[in-house]
Amino acid sequence: MNEPLHLSAASWPDLDRVAATSVLLVPVGSTEQHGPHLPFDTDTRIATALADRAAQRLGDRVVVAPAVAFGSSGEHADFAGTISVGTDVLTSVLVEIGRSADAFAAVVFVNGHGGNAEALDAAVGLLRAESRTVSAWSWSLPRADAHAGRAETSLLLAIDPTVVRSDVAEAGRTEPIAELLADLRAHGVRAASPNGVLGDPTGASVSEGCRSLTRLVDGLADAIDRIASG
Repeated sequence: MNEPLHLSAASWPDLDRVAATSVLLVPVGSTEQHGPHLPFDTDTRIATALADRAAQRLGDRVVVAPAVAFGSSGEHADFAGTISVGTDVLTSVLVEIGRSADAFAAVVFVNGHGGNAEALDAAVGLLRAESRTVSAWSWSLPRADAHAGRAETSLLLAIDPTVVRSDVAEAGRTEPIAELLADLRAHGVRAASPNGVLGDPTGASVSEGCRSLTRLVDGLADAIDRIASG
């Protein structure tokens, strides 16, 4: 495995020799509640971990940018501590990042929060219309619960178990997300699930998280290969 090349820790000569043939990975997360047992930066941690692991695999073909840690999280606004910049502002931020990263061969936004999807679609569409090589990649797992449940908790246990408060992990609403969407959009997450969980984290494990990480990094690395090969 290679050490990931982080933009924040590099000097300009480090980047000058590799940027033109490298893909810049930009983790995009959120600062929002994730139930009583996970930290506010869960989405950012996951996006960053996936970008770092893809960079370890692909070497200096990839550079990892600092994460965009605030996303579009208005549905979680009723929980103290959630900070949301909204879709329009996030779109503008992503567009400006894509425009200013023109030293790189391509940019891939590695998304960790489903609420960012609209902003990512808009930003990527505009940047591509400007003839820039930009893509967005969002993680997903088969049968994963929607928020702060088994899937995210397992990933965090694999990434950094010290931030998971397993002793207070509890189930929230466990219906499929499609059945909850109308309620979530109309009233927000807290009205639908007072503890902020959409799923059941109580069966989460390190082993499941490691398997999920491997599967997701495989998918991200494949996507980067396709982008890099044109």
